[in-house]
Amino acid sequence: MPLLIDILGMLGAGVLVYAYAMLSMRRLSGDGLAYQLLNLGGAIALMINSAVHLAWPSALLNLVWCGIGILAVRRVMATRPWRREV
Repeated sequence: MPLLIDILGMLGAGVLVYAYAMLSMRRLSGDGLAYQLLNLGGAIALMINSAVHLAWPSALLNLVWCGIGILAVRRVMATRPWRREV
């Protein structure tokens, strides 16, 4: 189990770095759903890893990061042009 948690943390860090690199190279838009989902996924993985390893400052930081990510994903989803009104 500890190995899986470490792998999860490494994947989360990799996803965050990948998202930032794609944003910096203008391959992803900061307002886009793909960037926001990558950011949210990486933060969730790092939050779990940090909590399991009792790294509470990092876990709290990633909890806040997840909250921001959830709000950003909701905003992107709410403003998407293909959204149907019911």
